[in-house]
Amino acid sequence: MTTPARLILVRHGEAAAGWGADRDPGLSDRGRAQAEAAAEALAPLGPLPVVVSPLRRTRETAGALERTWDVSARVDPAVGEIRAPVEDLAERAAWLSRLLSTPWAAWPAEQQAWRRSVVDAFLGIAEDSVVVTHFVAITVAVGDQGYLPDYCSRTVVEHDGVRLRLVEQGQQRATVVR
Repeated sequence: MTTPARLILVRHGEAAAGWGADRDPGLSDRGRAQAEAAAEALAPLGPLPVVVSPLRRTRETAGALERTWDVSARVDPAVGEIRAPVEDLAERAAWLSRLLSTPWAAWPAEQQAWRRSVVDAFLGIAEDSVVVTHFVAITVAVGDQGYLPDYCSRTVVEHDGVRLRLVEQGQQRATVVR
């Protein structure tokens, strides 16, 4: 039997700009403070491997943990943000709002494939790790479309290489797509 891997899924800190304003914003001042607080809270658990989405807000959030543990995060696009099929930023935000109000079973094939790839990415992490990622990826890991993790919240899942199991939900908030 495989020993379960425990993944601490950390949503990035507050971004300096919304989904409809910037494709790859860094953290706001508040987001940087959230990242530092999250690293301080996680410090006693590590050092653990850190896996991060390639986007700036996740890399900056992980940076606080990298400094705390003196580790380097592994960048993995597979734990990244959902991909929008539109380029225009205003259209992009509207597309995401529509998608998030649609039941997963009715999502288009491309987004269904993204959901499967995110789960596969999490299942492919074989050792206890911290993963700094995005709220939609975390909802997929938890298997609850209504779950809205707050900035820098910590959601804990375990897996045996086959199935993800929720251990502990992080703090939630009303996520607004802007």
